[in-house]
Amino acid sequence: MNEILQQLGQIKIIPVIALDEAETAVPLGKALLDGGLPCAEITFRTAAAAAAIQKMRAAYPEMLVGAGTVLTVEQAIQARDAGASFIVTPGFDASVVDWCLARDVPITPGVVTPTDINQALAKGLNVLKFFPAEAAGGIKLLKAIGAPYVGVKFIPTGGINENNLADYLRLPMVHACGGSFMVKKQWLADGEFDKVTEAAAQAVAVVQQITGQG
Repeated sequence: MNEILQQLGQIKIIPVIALDEAETAVPLGKALLDGGLPCAEITFRTAAAAAAIQKMRAAYPEMLVGAGTVLTVEQAIQARDAGASFIVTPGFDASVVDWCLARDVPITPGVVTPTDINQALAKGLNVLKFFPAEAAGGIKLLKAIGAPYVGVKFIPTGGINENNLADYLRLPMVHACGGSFMVKKQWLADGEFDKVTEAAAQAVAVVQQITGQG
C-alpha cells in the first residue's frame, strides 16, 4: 500500500472541506493540527481549491493535504501542481485513475457497487472511497459489499458524523472515514476556528478509544 494511504489509515479521519476563500486554508490548517488531525481533503467544489491546497501545504508541510471531488484529468493536474498529497474522486473514472497511477499520485476513487470495486481492483487499487456512504445504505451495505472483497479497504464518506463515526471505524474493512462534520461552513464563515479544533479533538478521541492509541 502507498505510504501516504498508510498514513491516512493510521490517522483514521479525513476532514472533507469546501473552501470559498483560499485564505481560510492557513488558519484552518492550524485549527486541525491543534485538534490532532494532520490531514485534510480540500474539494474541487469551489474555484478556490487549488490555491487553498497550495497555501495549506506551504504553511504546514507536515500535513497531508489532498484534493477531493476531482472529476477530470485537468483538475487532477491542478491538484498535483498545487502540491496535493493524494487525490479523491466521487466515482470511478478510468482516465483520472490512469493519469494518477502513471505519475505515482495516490488516488482513492469512489465506489458503491461490486462493479465499481472490480474496476478498481483491475487497476491494482485496494483503498477505495465508499460514497455516498449513508445515502447508499450505510454500514449494512458496506458490510455486505465488503465481505467478498478480502483485502480491500474502504474510506466511507457522505453522512459520516459524530454520532456514527465510531460504528464505521469499528468495521475491519474501514481504512479511515471522511467527513465534513469537523469543519462546518458556518464556523469557517464566522472565523470560529476554535470550534474546528474542538470537533477535531473529539473525533481523534473516538479513534483513540477504538484503536487503543494515545
